[in-house]
Amino acid sequence: MNYKAIIYYLSLFCFPISLIAFVHILYSSYFDYFLNIDSYVATLIISIFTGTSFLFLGKKADKKLNFYEQIFLILLTYIISALFVSIPFYLSNYQVPFINSIFESFSGITGTGFSTFKNIKYLDPTLILWRSSSQWIGGLYFLIFLVLLFSNKQFNFKMNYLTYSSDGSVNTENNIKDISLKIFFLYASLTIFIFIILKVSGIRLYNSLNLSMTLVSAGGFLPSNSLGQIINSNYQKIVLIFSLLLSMINFFFVYNLFNKRIITKEHNEDYAIIISSIIFIIMLLVSVNNLDAFDIIINVLSSLSNSGLSLKQGPENISLYFILLTIIGGSIISNTSGIKLIRIYILFKSTGGEIIRLIRPNNIINQKIFNSDKKINNEDIKIAFFIFISFFISLFFLSAVLLFDNINFENSFKLSVLTLTNTTISDMFNVSDINFAYLLTSSKISLIIFMIIGKIELISIILLIKNILFKN
Repeated sequence: MNYKAIIYYLSLFCFPISLIAFVHILYSSYFDYFLNIDSYVATLIISIFTGTSFLFLGKKADKKLNFYEQIFLILLTYIISALFVSIPFYLSNYQVPFINSIFESFSGITGTGFSTFKNIKYLDPTLILWRSSSQWIGGLYFLIFLVLLFSNKQFNFKMNYLTYSSDGSVNTENNIKDISLKIFFLYASLTIFIFIILKVSGIRLYNSLNLSMTLVSAGGFLPSNSLGQIINSNYQKIVLIFSLLLSMINFFFVYNLFNKRIITKEHNEDYAIIISSIIFIIMLLVSVNNLDAFDIIINVLSSLSNSGLSLKQGPENISLYFILLTIIGGSIISNTSGIKLIRIYILFKSTGGEIIRLIRPNNIINQKIFNSDKKINNEDIKIAFFIFISFFISLFFLSAVLLFDNINFENSFKLSVLTLTNTTISDMFNVSDINFAYLLTSSKISLIIFMIIGKIELISIILLIKNILFKN
């Protein structure tokens, strides 16, 4: 394994956290929030020292990585980033235990949104902003992983080639820098855009800043105890709906919208997601009477985008409906998790094709994906089926672990689904109040592991272990 190249690329993921720590130092100094400023200074020093050391050790290495090395790099990036992010939690004046600090940081980096803090309004404003920033940086890293690393054609279990034309493999140092910068500027532009429309809608500047980072990353951390304390008017609800939709569709949809005249063929998946969302919304509008239309739309889009944010609690009998929507997820090239709509589409279409083939053997089966030029092949079917099976194996295993923590079966099942889809707990899922701070250490570690698995898929872990154990 090319460890020096892995260390080199790992160094590049250290410096953005250094930048965020520096911004927090400036923010703390300007607004006289000195309560936790020392923790941000410590994070800045440690991240810069680590990044510089790694850069020095790996600068002369061959920068080309194979697939297994890429997976190993992603795992290390999540671990190192989470360790850096945990420093302000651990060194804060709130006496946060180390395991809780690690849990909070992994929840932020993966965009899950589980929190060990019960009363957010009592936290130092800089620490609240740090939580939101951890989601933002985790979302940025994940998009870079999707485009640069998970587009590897040798093991394309993310199926990125269906919605992204570039091969995206890490071939040269310039390649990773150019694509990463493109993703960064687009991601930052979307964040600024969401921030502006939130602020224009009448939301406080501080809340708009935090919420914009949460929405663009499909995260679940809020700057208050509930979303209802921030979103009040129907206009603000419309802005929230639009922001959730942006985080759910293909990350490059907006980019292509402003740079190409014809984008229909490249974004059939996004149109299918939008149409599916409308169908799911109509189904609830017809069957539910005690929620207004805006709340229903927010709940549906929040579930599909794997954000989990909700304004009002829905009827208990439809909580499973929203749980199922989180399993579906959004676009392949987005910060959403879940099985993803396109994989479910492939499974249903291939199954339907096999049934038709049995009934009418001479029929020609349409294998096109969303009526695009790309067709379903046997490898796509195998991968989609394996992802489907691995999801439910992970669900079964995590649910079993949580049952040992005095969590009843219903809550352990729902919590497991939300963990694997990186979706935060909210009222619409009707999960009984779970205090993450007091869970067993084994439960916290299991949740951390499956938060990561929810992002990078169980198949990537299996392939990495297989390569390590059975390497020729």
